Amino acid sequence: MKPLSEKIIRPITEADINKGRINRKLIQNIFFIDIDRPKKMNGFTPYMFQEIAKAFTEYENENNALCAIVYTSGDNFCAGMDLNKMKALLEKGDHSYIKNKNFIDPLGLNKPVRSKPLIVAVKGITFTYGLELMLSSDIALAAKNTTFAMLEVKRGLLMTGGATIRFVQRAGWSNAMKYLLTGIKFDSQEAYRMNLVQEIVDESYLFTRAVELAGHICKSSPLAIKEIIKNSRLAQIDPLKAIEKFNSVQNKLIKSKDFAEGLESFEKKREPKFEV
Repeated sequence: MKPLSEKIIRPITEADINKGRINRKLIQNIFFIDIDRPKKMNGFTPYMFQEIAKAFTEYENENNALCAIVYTSGDNFCAGMDLNKMKALLEKGDHSYIKNKNFIDPLGLNKPVRSKPLIVAVKGITFTYGLELMLSSDIALAAKNTTFAMLEVKRGLLMTGGATIRFVQRAGWSNAMKYLLTGIKFDSQEAYRMNLVQEIVDESYLFTRAVELAGHICKSSPLAIKEIIKNSRLAQIDPLKAIEKFNSVQNKLIKSKDFAEGLESFEKKREPKFEV
């Protein structure tokens, strides 16, 4: 795969600074989602919540997109929600900014959810919603300079983006409570120790590494990938049901073009070339 720039260049307006942007672009079967409000450390506004849901929906509906990368071309991944912009909605109990049945839920908590793989690459400040978005990914990469925190406890709020579920699942109860109940900051090494991220890399290599992993995914069977994600999710809820699905799913895959190509490539000792 050719080297790609992490910047999706577009003119920045005052409206962009105020509302923020979620840039997206499809390159070589990879769907790039760039969080773009650097002057506010990518603090999310109501508009950005809506836009990232639209971006995930575009990814899901784009047949040529086989893997997505969520990242930022700025210095900080995400400082969470911009409370100044969100205050009025929070006080009214209005959650429409984050729950819309017409769009894919980026956090994967409400239907519809994505069926295709997601890599999230974080750096710098990665707080609250930014951390929860990372936890919703299939593969999480962190730059060495990343600082994490769940600050809701300092604002009198509950984490509603999945941290009370996924942080606990990955890190264990006491590790999760140490940070969910205190709001204490932690670094990328601690995140790796707690199994919140899969790799730590230099900031200069972060985007490249995300593209490398996405490239490997794009060379794999799209049908098998969807079934692996689906079955793995089911196993988190009901392992026995996931096991019951093994044979029926496998039989379906064996009848697919992907299996035919996989088998032929094995027999001919070449790399498989799956149809998109």
